[in-house]
Amino acid sequence: MDTKILKLREGIDEIDEKIVALFERRMKITKEIGDYKREHNLAIYDASREQAIVKAATSRVTDDLKSEATLLMRSLMALAREYQRGLLLGGDDEFLPPSSEPEKDGIKAVFQGVPGAWSEQAARKLFPDAELGHAEFFEDVFTLVKQGEANYGVVPIENSQSGAIGETYDLLRKYGCYVVGRTWIDIRHCLIAKPGAKLTDVREVFSHPEGFRQCHRFLKDKPWDRIAMSNTAVAVESVSESEGSRAAAIGSRLAAELNGLDIVAEDIMDSGNNRTSFVVIARRPEYNEESDLISITFSLAHRSGSLCEALLPFVATGLNLTRIESRPSTPDHYRFFAEMTGNILDPEVVDTLRHVAGVTEYMEVIGCYKTIE
Repeated sequence: MDTKILKLREGIDEIDEKIVALFERRMKITKEIGDYKREHNLAIYDASREQAIVKAATSRVTDDLKSEATLLMRSLMALAREYQRGLLLGGDDEFLPPSSEPEKDGIKAVFQGVPGAWSEQAARKLFPDAELGHAEFFEDVFTLVKQGEANYGVVPIENSQSGAIGETYDLLRKYGCYVVGRTWIDIRHCLIAKPGAKLTDVREVFSHPEGFRQCHRFLKDKPWDRIAMSNTAVAVESVSESEGSRAAAIGSRLAAELNGLDIVAEDIMDSGNNRTSFVVIARRPEYNEESDLISITFSLAHRSGSLCEALLPFVATGLNLTRIESRPSTPDHYRFFAEMTGNILDPEVVDTLRHVAGVTEYMEVIGCYKTIE
């Protein structure tokens, strides 16, 4: 390697050694400040003090480094706040209750919709030997599980094309259910109509709103009325009960067969790689050493940089966030849902979550589970 770059790197190494020593010294003083704030019941976050620190730091660097200096000082202060809160929280956090044993006999699983729904296909994949029930709305599934009338519920949570299904996230928080499993189903939408009907006969199309979104290009130039239904299989069922041949539905081939209808056009999705992720919900968590995914929900203070602070622990430990979604809780506050790789039985994961809890207003683990292929 070139001797010049080696010399430059030696200079960097010397500076890094001093930075680490100064960082350790800074964090020791941070601890003392945290102790004082706790004793005198003072808030950890002091906006005016932090602004003064940033202003002083940027005044000492050239103009081309001011934004970098700002980021450096805000990151240091975020770490300091996280450290102080971590000391207050201690190490006894139980982020999930002890795991329950999965049900093995007499399982009842419920999905949303009617026979032929994509949710039913997911439920059959996840619980091939279970008694399956169905409910009209997503919330009905959660209610049946929460009340103990079903062992498990199967609901969609994400589509590879249209993204997150926000209602599922809202209901997870509302009902306090746990995610205990997940799978993916390939979605092959068809346009379904009465036997003998042709594309030119169609004047109105029924589907769940997600079905419309996932078939946008096919529907784009069609002068059809779009009628939203609670489920694609319900939409197909409605077509079977309609008069004439003007009505069509977006749904599955199975739903068409169950209702004695024809496929007018197949594979009408915008993407050939259209998949939907379904999660299994239960009243109690179920996890073991093979679980490799964790879902969490958290809320943040309404101030600049709060989300960045919540993500810093993942950066520090190298744990992978596979998804993060936001849902409004009030006009100016959001609740976040995130999925990460890892296992709640891993001490490093627990330590990371403890740090996340330290910089959020509220944080809860809503499941540790495994994807079923």
